[in-house]
This record gives sequence, C-alpha cells and structure tokens, in this order.
Amino acid sequence: MNTLIRSTASCLRSGVAVYLPRQADGRVCSASARLLCAAAGVHKDLGEMVKKDKVVVFMKGTPAQPMCGFSNAVVQILRMHGVDDYAAYNVLEDQDLRQGVKEFSNWPTIPQVYFNGEFVGGCDILLQMHQNGDLVDELKKLGISSALLDAEKESK
Repeated sequence: MNTLIRSTASCLRSGVAVYLPRQADGRVCSASARLLCAAAGVHKDLGEMVKKDKVVVFMKGTPAQPMCGFSNAVVQILRMHGVDDYAAYNVLEDQDLRQGVKEFSNWPTIPQVYFNGEFVGGCDILLQMHQNGDLVDELKKLGISSALLDAEKESK
C-alpha cells in the first residue's frame, strides 16, 4: 500500500504530460500525470506504456515544445508523415522515467521511438528510415498512411 501511495505522490509531483491521440476536431490534447498515475511506477511498466499506442515517443519536452534538436527532429519527421496520433512522454519531468527507458531499451539516448511496442531507435534511425523510404513501409504496417504518399499521389 505504501508503494502505491509513494508512486501516486511522485506522479502528482512530477506532472508528467502525455499527449493523447488527436481529437476529431484536430486538437491534440494532453493529460497530466494526475490522470495517468497508473503509469507512475519507477519502471512504469514500460512494456505496457510502449504497447498502449501504435506510436510512442520518449522525448525531451513535448511535441508542442521540444526541448532538444533531436526530439524536435523526431516530431518534425512524424509530422511530415502526418502522424499526429501518438503518445509522447517528457523525460525531463521524470528522471526515473528518463533512466528507466534507457535501461528498458538498452539504448543510451533520448528521444526513443516505439512502433507497436517495439523499439525502433532514436532520431538518427528515424531520420534514416525517412530518407530511405522505410518509414513509409513501417507506418503502413501500423495502418497509418503516410501523408507524404498522399501528397505524392496528388501531385501526379
């Protein structure tokens, strides 16, 4: 019981923000940790967190306000492909999450991107996938049609 109380208190203090899927009217909503305290354990059941949404990003800052160039690049790449429906976790607001996700993925840097619960990589990997066309294919496997494909069809 004490562990639950400590986790909840930590969650409330940290104010971790999570961006939820884009609403029908185009708005991107965020929810504070108060609404997502189930995700508040130290290792936060990272396995559950990365499987909760098709696309999950652990980043510095938020999609609306990235706090590092690499996190910004990931947000921009996803935006170019029309991927707005993803969960983003700000690791700067929770040091346990920041360290825990590095240990979980065995990858030393942030941002980290997951597709359907599987670790994809960081900014460099996502950029490479974008440049060589693999990202379009991976998004298609997730049931997401890349906006770049749609734009290409319209230009023909």
